[in-house]
Amino acid sequence: MTIPSKGTALVTGASSGIGAIYADRLARRGYDLILVARNRDRLHALANKLSDETGRSVEVVAADLGDKADLARVETVLKSDASITLLVNNAGFGAAAPLLQADIEKMEEMITLNVTALTRLTYAAVPGFVARGTGTIINIASIVAVAPELLNGVYGGSKAFVLAFSQSLKHELADKGVRVQAVMPGATATEFWGVAGVPVEHLPQQIVMPAEAMVDASLAGLDAGEFATIPALPDLADWEAFEAARQKLGPNLSHSAPAARYKAA
Repeated sequence: MTIPSKGTALVTGASSGIGAIYADRLARRGYDLILVARNRDRLHALANKLSDETGRSVEVVAADLGDKADLARVETVLKSDASITLLVNNAGFGAAAPLLQADIEKMEEMITLNVTALTRLTYAAVPGFVARGTGTIINIASIVAVAPELLNGVYGGSKAFVLAFSQSLKHELADKGVRVQAVMPGATATEFWGVAGVPVEHLPQQIVMPAEAMVDASLAGLDAGEFATIPALPDLADWEAFEAARQKLGPNLSHSAPAARYKAA
């Protein structure tokens, strides 16, 4: 049976790990693909495999999203290709070293990829989505968006940005036919941990989720209409309570006078 086309999904960080699994799952759901990553050989191998197995069109864009010229090329694709209906902002890297022991140059590179590139790609995609009245953005954040103490603080801060940015996008695009999902994985069995300096084998295995299971759960969350998907969280009510507590602060976040507890005796 031929699956009807759902348009084209552009996936960043697509050559391995979570990004490659998203590419596989989305192709099998009926999306053509544009795969973006630095490793051209890995991209072409994945593209050939997915095209052969699914019959979908798979294009490759070899690009380092930390490089302004490469990033601009991907932005151009998002602005000019009207077939794109889904953007998966997956590219990023992390760190596990304590904040004050981390290399500040690496921290700046992390912010460039995790924050700046994600923001620019989203800005490139959204106007077309709005004009066409349809589109989906999946932003891969992390549980450290709400628990920044767990790993490196700059990494936590970058993922907190992804969550906050996604919340704002959801609010602004709610009536424009554009869906936004923020995915917050916990520890996932990918190359991430080796890059971060803590091999995944050194983690307690009861907290590490296979990458395939993480992506499948995240797509199930998308199907269910979730904005925030935490694949490991057993009870969605816990997130809803967290969000309700945040919303409760709203009416009292800005007043013309300080709260009584700050007034001089």
